[in-house]
Amino acid sequence: MLFSRQLHLPSAEEALKGRTEPGFPVPDRHTVLGNPLTGPYPEGLLVADFGLGCFWGAERKFWQAPGVWTTLVGYQGGHTQNPTYEEVCSGLTAHTEAVRVVYDPSITSYAALLKLFWESHDPTQGFRQGNDVGTQYRSAIYTHSPDQQSEAEASRAAYQAVLTKSGYGDITTEILPAGPFYPAEAYHQQYLDKNPAGYCGIGGTGVSCPIGVAPADG
Repeated sequence: MLFSRQLHLPSAEEALKGRTEPGFPVPDRHTVLGNPLTGPYPEGLLVADFGLGCFWGAERKFWQAPGVWTTLVGYQGGHTQNPTYEEVCSGLTAHTEAVRVVYDPSITSYAALLKLFWESHDPTQGFRQGNDVGTQYRSAIYTHSPDQQSEAEASRAAYQAVLTKSGYGDITTEILPAGPFYPAEAYHQQYLDKNPAGYCGIGGTGVSCPIGVAPADG
């Protein structure tokens, strides 16, 4: 049943059950930024979680952004505890490939990260990004506060307006409070730093997201 590329999300009852503990270790530090991958993070830093297709290219977009302290890739938005990559790709966990972005709000803002998120992929494609097909490639924002939730929803409305004018359909991005984030296997972390010529299927619409679609933090 693995790699079946199911195009519907299983319920909690239908999903694979997973395991109580991670099945693999996670590296200690980011290969580009040099900072720890997993928390607890230094006081004053904030966390943002995004799904925008294959997480290899998505993570690179964010680690290159000003004010980002660390990034890591993982699985989010589903039911299965501590899933593996193969399980997520089966479509039987309901997870999407996600990027956790830890950032310094004195240097950048959640609004700036939202702008990068919208412009780095096509959020109208449902369970796919380009040639990558599957529920694990769906567009998603998982929020960590009511302020993040309202900013994300406002940015979606603002971007929808300009996408509609450019001939695109409805945004399919899910915006939900963050649930468990399960870090991915070591070889996925900063994959395009380790493999500079590796696959990157990420690509935007070419439509700019309006500047100031959401207020800056603080």
